[in-house]
Amino acid sequence: MRIKAVISYDGSRFFGFQSQKHTNKTIQGYIKRALNRVGIDSKIVASGRTDTGVHATNQVIHFDIPKHWSDLEKLKNYLNRYLFPSIKIKNLYIVNDNFHARYWAKKRAYRYLIKINEPNPFEANYITFLNHLNLNKIEEAISLFEGEHDFKYFMKTGSETKSSKRKIYKSKLYQYKDLIIFYFEANGFLRSQIRMMVDFLIKIGKNELTKYQLLEQLQCKERYSTTLAPPYGLYLCKVIY
Repeated sequence: MRIKAVISYDGSRFFGFQSQKHTNKTIQGYIKRALNRVGIDSKIVASGRTDTGVHATNQVIHFDIPKHWSDLEKLKNYLNRYLFPSIKIKNLYIVNDNFHARYWAKKRAYRYLIKINEPNPFEANYITFLNHLNLNKIEEAISLFEGEHDFKYFMKTGSETKSSKRKIYKSKLYQYKDLIIFYFEANGFLRSQIRMMVDFLIKIGKNELTKYQLLEQLQCKERYSTTLAPPYGLYLCKVIY
């Protein structure tokens, strides 16, 4: 049976989602070992890979299980016992055998969390702390990302992709209590694209760059910035099918 799982994880404890040769400390690796402990040997496919330090509140993966595992609640409890405290399986669903967590996804959404405050060591792995930002300037600039664009100037070099064009449906800034939140929803994202976009917006908020320079980089006329915002404030928060 093919299973769709909605999971959350603390990315600061791992070297990204994808399994790697030089380390076994990846989210995919931990989930695979947990599955092996209950007699399940299956390929694990995610809606998208998250980088080292990046979190997820609603990542979606799929894997296959033997039919005798009909009690999904029991399976979820067993797996969560092995995955605690860094990974949690929130829900398990039986889906069509053709379901594909990555290829069937229509939209993906991320949040990036910032606090204008003195750094707090207990939140340092989950929020980016800054001294000052002009939020009005960021709010004016962030909407420029909406629509379909060629994001080749907003992706990490060495990325393997057939096309660098992506469509962003929502790109907004809002505040919740003492948090400043960047929200992006798109049909897909390139490698490190969001962190590069957020870093550019932070520089606009610090008066180091302008929205006009952002527009020129978005139009692939000139590169003004290719540095990345820290990974710890970034969360994969929604996958839409």
